[in-house]
Amino acid sequence: MTADMMSFLPADAAGDALPLHLVEADGLEAFVEGQPDSVAAWVRANGFAGGLGQVLMVPGEGGAPAMALVGYGDATARARGRFWLGGAAPKLPAGAYRLATDLPHETLEAEATGWLFSAYTFERYRAQPAHGARLVAPEGVDAARIEAIAAGEALARDLINTPASDMGPAELEAAARALAEAHGATIAVTTGAELLEQNFPMLHTVGRAATEARAPRLIDIRWGDDGPALTLVGKGVCFDTGGLNLKGGASMGLMKKDMGGAANVLGLAKILMARGMPLRLRVLIPAVENAVAGDAFRPQDILTARNGLTVEINNTDAEGRLVLADALAFGAEENPDLMISFATLTGAARVAVGPDIAPFFTDDVNVASALGSAGAVVADPVWRMPFHEPYETMIEPGIADLDNAPKGGFAGAITAALFLRRFAGPRARYTHFDIYGWVPAAQPARPKGGAGQGIRALHAALPGILGL
Repeated sequence: MTADMMSFLPADAAGDALPLHLVEADGLEAFVEGQPDSVAAWVRANGFAGGLGQVLMVPGEGGAPAMALVGYGDATARARGRFWLGGAAPKLPAGAYRLATDLPHETLEAEATGWLFSAYTFERYRAQPAHGARLVAPEGVDAARIEAIAAGEALARDLINTPASDMGPAELEAAARALAEAHGATIAVTTGAELLEQNFPMLHTVGRAATEARAPRLIDIRWGDDGPALTLVGKGVCFDTGGLNLKGGASMGLMKKDMGGAANVLGLAKILMARGMPLRLRVLIPAVENAVAGDAFRPQDILTARNGLTVEINNTDAEGRLVLADALAFGAEENPDLMISFATLTGAARVAVGPDIAPFFTDDVNVASALGSAGAVVADPVWRMPFHEPYETMIEPGIADLDNAPKGGFAGAITAALFLRRFAGPRARYTHFDIYGWVPAAQPARPKGGAGQGIRALHAALPGILGL
């Protein structure tokens, strides 16, 4: 993937660009009636019916393309997905296009975003074919903002797609350092035994079985001097074997994506910094590998967290909440105006809402409303889940303050979120996203692989939430 492919052509390129018409199925006859007879005949002869995703190049005099048609189906068909314009982009011949169809502003913004997303390819290990269709920045959209969003999405995808052989804690740190350097942010990293010295005991415990080269660490990025304080916390488990509660092969197969929370907060941070959002941004990433070795932590161990709470370990495969706990407790010490965690945390969340929706937990009605509305507008579906107070007893084992893996299997996403909330501070305005971070089968503008989830909804909601 090259950066220019995930950007728009400038508006002054419109004169040389082919007009691209989005044609709805029930609007086809009206469209062809407004065209020359030769165009109408070509459309009918080629069986173009305006079906969702259909593409037809229409020749002009001399046979050279004069326009491109993209089927836009009907509202019912479009509701079953998103980014339909981006999905059509790879079917178009290479060249410059300008959108010649008026769309409602929100729809236009979402479709323009999808077009840029469609240009993403992951090329670290082999060359990947990329379509050569380029879009002139549509009139009425904030091209720079959408390009920043696309760049943040690409970063998140790249990090998740990279296998653990090349994306361990050290490499995740390197990616964070590169991002901080590019935007003038500061970064501090606490590694290995220093974690114990600086009181990050659970983070150290989860990562201590890894090799020295993959030592656990806490990454701390700071950017911005003015405005409300926003702290993002991202789970950075670069590979999760399950520890001594070893995962089966099928369950372990996708564990390179268990740092998807970290990838997403870095992608969001890239967007916020590139756009110069007026806030004080902090990004905390506990980066570990949950490995198996003689000093791996064990079931029935009792750990003491940074904030003094004790945790009984009933499953070493519930390690993400342990490393997040220390990071959340650390972030809460500064009482930020808003603290948000992203994590590929529970299979229960996937059972509840599937891979396409990012469930989030919050006690703040205004945050919930803003996220829900923004997610719908920017085609980044989110869904509020409850911090259900009666389930608090499920995470209280009696022998310690908390249980990291309550038995019974009920409400797994909720109990995990309740566990995290215990570390976010008594005065926190806290929201937790339990994301999947992966597209299991290719969708328009979203190839199979790593994905941003919830970050565009949050980006769009932040001005209202924080009064920016």
